[in-house]
Amino acid sequence: MAVGASGVTIPREPGDGPRRRRGKGRRGLLRSWTPAWTVGLSLLPLGLLAMAWWLGRHVRPSADEWCFLPFVRDHGVSGLIAKFYVTDNGRISNGMLIGLYTKFPVAGHQWFALISGVLMLGLLWALTVQLLRMAGQTAPRGAPLLVASMITAVFLFATPNTYKTFYWPAASVSHTVAPVLACAAAIPLLRARRRRGRIAALAVVLVAGVFMGTLSEETSVVALVVLSGVVLLGRLLFTERVRAFARGWSLVGMAGIGIGTFVLLTSPGSRNRRVRYGAETESMLAPESLIASLRGYVHILETILTTWQYAGAVAAGVLLGLLARGRGEREGSRAVMLPCRPLLLTSFGALAFILSGYLCTVITYPAFGARVVTSERTWNDYLLLYVLLLVGAGAFLGRALRLRGRRMGVATAAAAAVCAAAVMGLLAPLHHLGQDMQVRARQWDRQDQWLRERAARGAKILPYKPLSVSGMLEPFGSDGRRIWPARCVADYYHLDRVTHSERLP
Repeated sequence: MAVGASGVTIPREPGDGPRRRRGKGRRGLLRSWTPAWTVGLSLLPLGLLAMAWWLGRHVRPSADEWCFLPFVRDHGVSGLIAKFYVTDNGRISNGMLIGLYTKFPVAGHQWFALISGVLMLGLLWALTVQLLRMAGQTAPRGAPLLVASMITAVFLFATPNTYKTFYWPAASVSHTVAPVLACAAAIPLLRARRRRGRIAALAVVLVAGVFMGTLSEETSVVALVVLSGVVLLGRLLFTERVRAFARGWSLVGMAGIGIGTFVLLTSPGSRNRRVRYGAETESMLAPESLIASLRGYVHILETILTTWQYAGAVAAGVLLGLLARGRGEREGSRAVMLPCRPLLLTSFGALAFILSGYLCTVITYPAFGARVVTSERTWNDYLLLYVLLLVGAGAFLGRALRLRGRRMGVATAAAAAVCAAAVMGLLAPLHHLGQDMQVRARQWDRQDQWLRERAARGAKILPYKPLSVSGMLEPFGSDGRRIWPARCVADYYHLDRVTHSERLP
């Protein structure tokens, strides 16, 4: 037994402490090869991510982006931010991020998948490393990268509509990048050891909260549920040494989200949006709306829980639990130890996921109605929490198997096989999506060049053939009955009007 710096008695695990020598037989040989094969296994999800980033070059504007592009061209990023606040929806941070990529029209869409994907992977990797450090665990060099890459892969590609959740920049900014940024706000907290670090952590979570409150209402709801749980259950979740600061940090984060949400809800744009969707006359808290939201959420959960590729997240967690080792602490070390209560922590995560998912469905139902079941992009706000929960549960399971010390090789091989199978299961749908994107990009570029040439010659009314992928909205959808966003397409090409066409020029 050993006593950690937090005063918690830490049981020694196999491989801990100076008295146990490294095995020189089969176990020692396997241990020496662990960094190599974990790095090798991580190449599977990393390869899938690299393929997805490469396919991003086929992304072209569609839906709302037809309207963003000419507006940013004429009024700049600051103009779009003002438009969001005054007219559209009040999401100031959302307008800023959308303005940053629409400032570079087609190129911004082509590079978005690579930039956002690398950002998300890097943040989740850093979060994994810091969580291991806070828990007093060490892992082979490739293990955190394997876990982070598996989280990123299943989060982005296990969804029913990867295009809308990842490749569509306007949706990805609001519902896919947003929850990862919210998780990243915890990294300064996990790194804080001294007074200066704690002040920095408080400042970061306050700014992040305000930013999140004006970026995504759904991600803000998920963050509020998790932070509220930390405040209420802090005595059970944290050791006495860090409990007070963790609660204080959570309260500051909630305050930041509250400030951002207040700015959003009191904006003219938010009022316009509520009127547009009838939320001013029909409350989302009406019994009929709550029941319909619950019915829709049950269907969403059915889809999520029957998507077998999420097993890859569990398997990655199992590998982490099998490979991680408790780190003996020297007297006076500042390492922070978390109490290991697998059932409590898993139950807390499951409850937070179920509750936040339902609340997100409640607040999106007035805008989407029954379509909330098929609006997969809005699921990602709480799907990241689900994936992290699966990894955590898997890590606890792997740790339990390691402490029992039986058939670890079989468990390791099985978990690695599940990781590989999950990646392979995501490969075919992504490949087919890439083919559809390539076809659309080729047609879009051809039509784009033709429209530009005719507009340069003085044409004011030109035909446009709708080009959709993965159910994305285009002008003249529903066999020409849906006009939106034809007006924006005309503005983009400096035309007075575009008309419906059945064939490419």
